[in-house]
Amino acid sequence: MNVFESAAIGSIALSNRFIRSATAEGLATSQGFCSAPLTTFMVRLAKGGVGMIITGHMAVNSEGRAGNRQLCIWHDDYLPALMDMTRQVHETGGKIVAQISHAGIFANTSVTGEAAMGPTIRQQSDATICREMTSIDIRKTVKAFAKSSYLVKETGFDGVQIHAAHGYLLSSFLSPHYNSRRDEYGGTAENRLRFLLEVVQAVRASTGGSFPVLVKMNANDFLANGMCIDDMIYTAAALEAAGVTAIELSGGTLESGGMIPARPGSIKPENEGYYKEEARYFKEKIGIPLILVGGFRTLSVAEKFLHDGICDFIAMARPFICEPDLITRWKNREQNYSSCNSDNLCYRPVHAGKGLYCLTQVRKKTKPRA
Repeated sequence: MNVFESAAIGSIALSNRFIRSATAEGLATSQGFCSAPLTTFMVRLAKGGVGMIITGHMAVNSEGRAGNRQLCIWHDDYLPALMDMTRQVHETGGKIVAQISHAGIFANTSVTGEAAMGPTIRQQSDATICREMTSIDIRKTVKAFAKSSYLVKETGFDGVQIHAAHGYLLSSFLSPHYNSRRDEYGGTAENRLRFLLEVVQAVRASTGGSFPVLVKMNANDFLANGMCIDDMIYTAAALEAAGVTAIELSGGTLESGGMIPARPGSIKPENEGYYKEEARYFKEKIGIPLILVGGFRTLSVAEKFLHDGICDFIAMARPFICEPDLITRWKNREQNYSSCNSDNLCYRPVHAGKGLYCLTQVRKKTKPRA
């Protein structure tokens, strides 16, 4: 399997097996509309040679927002600007999938103006209280995912990805660390999976049988009593049976210490592919395509993962922030590695409301000569 050969995820034809994994760009307007800078950002990625782009998570309703300047998609007003973005990406030959999400326990209450909610009541790190979702809340949220996915299709995206990783709402229901409910949505692995399956079924019903529906999920929560490899396989098998087109494996949550999804620090080639063993197990048990994200920085490592059948597609996030044309350079054999040093400074401007960019690269360019 060659990283630069054409491939497909359902009806999506990719020019290669590299995928831009979802990363919150913080480039939407304060009301959640797609902006010109965000469109430019996506077009640069498409021109840079990545096989498929997955957008940063788009909120399915107001209470599910994770932060300011996050893309939103729950009513028709959001569509015109998003349609312009998908059109421009397609004109460059790119493919783009919309990730839809509800932040759940990690919802930004200062933005939403509402209490965060999740599987069970908990006190947050800032001393606010996350309330327990009722069955009515769950049904409303399932409908929100269904409507958002319908709008995604209407907007011209090539597919939709349901965000069920990193401790966000659907991920928290899967995890026994967060989910101690005693009703049909808690307890057994089957019950903890119920919410996600209801979302998948509703999304599939709203988009039709041929529209690609992907799911991003954790290989491991890296939390006490969190989701582990056996839980992952059980969930993946159920998602395959439910007609999911492909699964992207990630790991960790915002509360997983050094095992957070975007781990800081320089990554040695032998440590790339954080979830290698979980991916091997996945490929033994599950038949649908596996997208693997987690610390890839070297072309030769990516090639080996595909050659060895560990995964079907390689996803990266931070490397594309500092080098949107990385894949073109790799294809031309101009280098074997990414310049990204995983310092996570790229998230500082996002939190400051300035949008995603590589702060390290900017500092290098502006540093005065000695």
